[in-house]
Amino acid sequence: MPAPTVQPRTLYDKVFDDHVVYSGEGDTLLYIDRHLVHEVTSPQAFEGLRNAGRKVRRTDCTLATVDHNIPTITRKNFKSISTFISEPDSRAQCAALEEHVKEFGLTYFGMDDKRQEGIVHIIGPEQGFTLPGTTVVCGDSHTSTHGAFGALAFGIGTSEVEHVLATQCLPQAKSKNMRISVDGPLAEGVNSKDIVLHIIGVIGTAGGTGCVIEFSGSTIRALSMEARMSICNMAIEGGARAGMIAPDDITFEYLKGRPLSPRDGEEWDMAEAYWRTLKTDPGAKYDIEVEIRSEDIIPTVTWGTSPQDVVPIAGVVPNPEDMASNKRGNAIRSLEYMGLTPGTPMEQVKIDKAFLGSCTNGRIEDLRSAAKVIIASEKNGGPTHVSEHVYAMVVPGSGLVKQQAEGEGLDVIFKKAGFDWREAGCSMCLGMNPDQLKPQERCASTSNRNFEGRQGAGGRTHLMSPAMVAAAALTGYLTDVRKLMGSHISEDGGLKITSYFDYLSPLAVAAPDAQPTEISENEQTPVKVANAASAGLPKFNIVKGICAPMWEANIDTDKIIPKQFLKTLLRTGLGSALFWPLRYDVKTGDIIPEFVLNKEPFNKSSLLVCTGANFGCGSSREHAPWALNDFGIRCVMAPSFGDIFKNNCFKNGMLPLELSQEALDVLYKDAESGKDITVDLEKQVVVRPNGEEIQFSIDPFRRHCLLNGLDDIGLTLEHRDAIEAFEEKRSNTWPWLDGIGYAKKGGKVVPLPQRKGVKKMEW
Repeated sequence: MPAPTVQPRTLYDKVFDDHVVYSGEGDTLLYIDRHLVHEVTSPQAFEGLRNAGRKVRRTDCTLATVDHNIPTITRKNFKSISTFISEPDSRAQCAALEEHVKEFGLTYFGMDDKRQEGIVHIIGPEQGFTLPGTTVVCGDSHTSTHGAFGALAFGIGTSEVEHVLATQCLPQAKSKNMRISVDGPLAEGVNSKDIVLHIIGVIGTAGGTGCVIEFSGSTIRALSMEARMSICNMAIEGGARAGMIAPDDITFEYLKGRPLSPRDGEEWDMAEAYWRTLKTDPGAKYDIEVEIRSEDIIPTVTWGTSPQDVVPIAGVVPNPEDMASNKRGNAIRSLEYMGLTPGTPMEQVKIDKAFLGSCTNGRIEDLRSAAKVIIASEKNGGPTHVSEHVYAMVVPGSGLVKQQAEGEGLDVIFKKAGFDWREAGCSMCLGMNPDQLKPQERCASTSNRNFEGRQGAGGRTHLMSPAMVAAAALTGYLTDVRKLMGSHISEDGGLKITSYFDYLSPLAVAAPDAQPTEISENEQTPVKVANAASAGLPKFNIVKGICAPMWEANIDTDKIIPKQFLKTLLRTGLGSALFWPLRYDVKTGDIIPEFVLNKEPFNKSSLLVCTGANFGCGSSREHAPWALNDFGIRCVMAPSFGDIFKNNCFKNGMLPLELSQEALDVLYKDAESGKDITVDLEKQVVVRPNGEEIQFSIDPFRRHCLLNGLDDIGLTLEHRDAIEAFEEKRSNTWPWLDGIGYAKKGGKVVPLPQRKGVKKMEW
């Protein structure tokens, strides 16, 4: 009898298949190997556990830290979060996380831990917590960063954070496979940030919707791990659920000897043998394929308020009149917000601030790349100091990155050139901390998003590489970095290059079974004050009422609910902040009467129809559906949705309803009339004011859950036996995933070998 034919599989297929706990009605139940937790998206999740009397299922698989809210000022006088963080809401979120990790017995990198002082997506890989072939989640959309290791890594909402804590599993629908191949040698002055900005410019912010992107090709294979992380970090900006790169010798060399990696010897050999199988099989099929020629990529910057609004630095501000009609309205609004005139050369755009940092570009190679520009500019007779009208800041991505940079003298180079050398943290990437832009200030930024108000209300952001940010800081204008580098473009810049391992010292951690610190029953803490609802969902059957009409494409979660309203321990009370940048004047706070939700009768809307695609793109913040729900909107109708936003809606008993463009255009006109529209989920129809019915389809399992208000965690726990069987198999097959590396079964830190050496870096 002939052997059964084995279907060729992609990298994504293999990792997905290896984590299936249960597959039946509804989404597939996936096991989650690694869970990263920070202070912004977790308070309501822990409160949900407490209200339901649930524990964290696998404390050894969760790593917690604070990053979004923390100030980047000096920590010489740091004693505690309560005395160090002055902003009340930021302090409350950070204090709540410290409470939660004590209560639930989690591993925590706090602000007095030298491994912290930074960003969760830099700390995870740096410590070896991120490993090939794992599933990695975090309540943060840029979890896609970890896909650079061949992990399936994606952002989740707060309800899903609670779900993973309680069950170590997540229901997930299988995504489509997309491959983006980049081939050929890179031109001088081009690096990974230019690659990913160019890709997003080609595919658009919705190009990867419903997909997991595998980045491949000779250009990608030649990149360092840090460069690969920058590319996967921004896969989410291309609309993808996740980005992945197959692991190889560069991956293994990066991981070997890190604190949470498999130990040298049999464990490492077993792990590496498995990791080497994690590559796409010959003949495997992709749903979408995109090919990029590296020779087409030159240093790239954004001009608008979406990561897809890109142009080569040698180009000009585009003219909306030259664009397709469906893109013209967004472009006009973007240029108005950005204060730019069509036809203006990009190198004539003057900046006010420069930001080097973030989970996209806050690693040691990024800092070296920028420092090299400063050195080369001086050698070429160019500017040697930050322009007099520019404030420039450098924010390392972690405490260890900062130590290594100082060991190499990078801090001296930056400070001598007039840059502000800061402590580590998320900083100005999203401005939830004191590092923010003022209205109309223009920033050259290495961060990942240029949405309206992302770095501060009214602030204007241009995305680019670390080298390009350094060039802009020195000249005071967006600048082609190649002009400053001159003949020194291929040199090492005379930098002192060291190894991560030179700065790593063994640190003891709490054993996984350590008893949490007792908290007095009478102590009034932020968590005890917050009484967020978490159990059960309202049933969704028929929703009838006023429908608010909107036309914009790519309405992102920052626009739905800006970052300043994420500093809450509650799921409720966000309705008044819904669409804040559109409803209120960012300078005065006054209501803008023309905005639809400020008008009668739309200020009482229970439905929303949007004719523009990709509604809810951007962040994983579950606050977006919370704000809509709190306002009273139970259903949003649009041509398509951001994947994470769509999932978050279902988790909150809301219906994200995808309809045809023709149906939406009709309903938009109906909505403008101010007459009632009805969404009947039982019959699966939208009823127009004239009685005409528009049929729609929806996943049967999603429909069943909405109609019955079913709680996802309860559904998952019905499969306890399957979860336990999977965990037993997991321990036998991938034993290096149990425990947290050096602290397995309460053991102490194993001393690490001190390695010297230089890895190839991006210039």
